[in-house]
Amino acid sequence: MANTKNTIPELINNFNVYKGGNALIGMSGEVALAEFQALTDTLSGPGILGEIETVVVGAFSAMQQEIPFRILDDDIFSLANPLEVQELTLRASEQSTIKSTGNISFKGMRVVFRGRPKGFVPGTVKQGAQMGASVTLELVYILIEIDGSRKLELDKLNNVYKINDVDILAEIKRHC
Repeated sequence: MANTKNTIPELINNFNVYKGGNALIGMSGEVALAEFQALTDTLSGPGILGEIETVVVGAFSAMQQEIPFRILDDDIFSLANPLEVQELTLRASEQSTIKSTGNISFKGMRVVFRGRPKGFVPGTVKQGAQMGASVTLELVYILIEIDGSRKLELDKLNNVYKINDVDILAEIKRHC
């Protein structure tokens, strides 16, 4: 593995999504990761010219993770159980070019997410076509690792918010 400062990130070479160690076979070819939208409040008043949106550190809007499937199969129904929090792991191989040599190198990416099923789309039925089915989870946890290094962890139920394995909430927790 080459030093990341000496590489040019290119693309995701390949990936799989797993539930309980088993690959989800019926998935389609693309997974859009959940969006992080911080909760904000508007500041105004003396000493402020107009308004400023300020971020509530560690607090995020509802986060959804859609898991797309080519067709209806056992995997999609196993994710739709509303009585269980679903945990999925996405593992990918990131491809980069080494600047000094032009050679290609790879590093791993892992995304772990947990959530409750909140949406189910059975899709469409058309001869000779994929159905476009999906399950949407309301996320309560997400972890993103690059090459074994924790880059982001958010656990909404256990008061954890870390970036580059640094506890962003440490000072807030000290005061509470």
